[in-house]
Parts: sequence; structure tokens; C-alpha cells
Amino acid sequence: MGYETKQSRLVFDFLGNNADRHFSAEEVYSSLRGAGGKIGRTTVYRQLERLVENGKVRKFSTGDSDACCYQFSNSDSCSNHYHLKCSACGRLIHTECDFLDKLSEHIFIDHKFTVDSSKTVLYGLCKDCVKEKKV
Repeated sequence: MGYETKQSRLVFDFLGNNADRHFSAEEVYSSLRGAGGKIGRTTVYRQLERLVENGKVRKFSTGDSDACCYQFSNSDSCSNHYHLKCSACGRLIHTECDFLDKLSEHIFIDHKFTVDSSKTVLYGLCKDCVKEKKV
């Protein structure tokens, strides 16, 4: 990770301990501050961008203007599958799906467009939130 500060370790560890979810920079900041972490908002933003540059964290566009979210990038490739995000609990689900692969193939063949599945996030409700009726 190169030169490491206590703050960069806080951000990296937080995302690593929550690898199945992605967070906005504000959510990272609030969570760290809520847990007693001594870290500033600007530092969180700076550390997230540094981790993205180093390939340790992935950055997703949320589709809300310039908003984005971040997720720990583990060693297995995150570039060849789709992501499902629960709008209620924030859980990010990595999914290998032949149907979605066929959809990408259809889009390429019929529409001459290549889908980047590493940046594709489908939003909805996970089975647990549907069950708990967190709608």
C-alpha cells in the first residue's frame, strides 16, 4: 500500500471488514467517526482516492449526479460479474449469472455496445430485506 498512515489504515480496514458492501465517502467518514476514529472528512476522501489509484478499493458511480461509492477490492477479479445492491441494507452482492452474460452478449450483437460488468450495479431488495419487509 506504500506509505501508510493510521488514517489510511482505518479506511482500508473498515472497507476490508465490510467487503460485501459498498459505501459513499460520507458513510465511511460517519462510520469511522461513530466508532471513535480520529479522522477528518477530507482525509477520508483523499485516502479513498489513493486506495482506488492503488487498486485496493473499487469506485462505482451510483448514478446520482457525481455521487459514487467505494468497495474493498479483494484478490479475485471483480471485473467479470455483475453487482446487485440492496437499496434497504446496502449489501453488495457479486453474482455470476449465465443469463446476465447472455444479456451482455445480446447487447453487443444487437446494439453494438459492450457492457462493462465491473461497473454495472443493479439496484433492488435482497431476499433478507424482502423477508423483513424493509421496503
